[in-house]
Amino acid sequence: NFAAGFLMIIFRPFKVGDFIEGAGVAGVVEAIQIFTTTLKTGDNKTIIIPNAKLSGDNIVNYSAKPTRRVDMTVGVAYDADLSKVRDVLKDIISKESRIHASPDPLIAVAELADNSVNFLVRVWTDTGDYWGVKFSMTETIKNRFDAEGIGIPFPQRDIHVKGLENYKPFEKNTEN
Repeated sequence: NFAAGFLMIIFRPFKVGDFIEGAGVAGVVEAIQIFTTTLKTGDNKTIIIPNAKLSGDNIVNYSAKPTRRVDMTVGVAYDADLSKVRDVLKDIISKESRIHASPDPLIAVAELADNSVNFLVRVWTDTGDYWGVKFSMTETIKNRFDAEGIGIPFPQRDIHVKGLENYKPFEKNTEN
């Protein structure tokens, strides 16, 4: 733990205030000490991680770069007009002020899935705006698709029950 802490202090893969994921947990770094690192989770828990465990695993630093890409998959019905879907998505992106114009946003048909045609939407934003943009875009897409008559399908199953040809659920049983 001492050696791992020493190396983390020297090489600085993260700093106090960064949001990281490592050793199977994620949170905001509150303290980096010689033996342990302390994180605060999104629901306000404190996690104390031995530095040897933290340095022996991958560390993802979500705060290291000033921008992040928001990736979203949006499924639409197979009978949807794909050009209209693309135009609505472009309009939504153009009206979200926290989305960067460069690099260019990406809107692409990514998959012909079992129940939907899946569009991949990729936009760039400031790291601090990541969740706000993701949540806002999700809600705006749903509301706009409803207003535009673009269906968002959900998995459905047809169940056929055999062997109940003589079953009559609303008749009184007079035998008892």
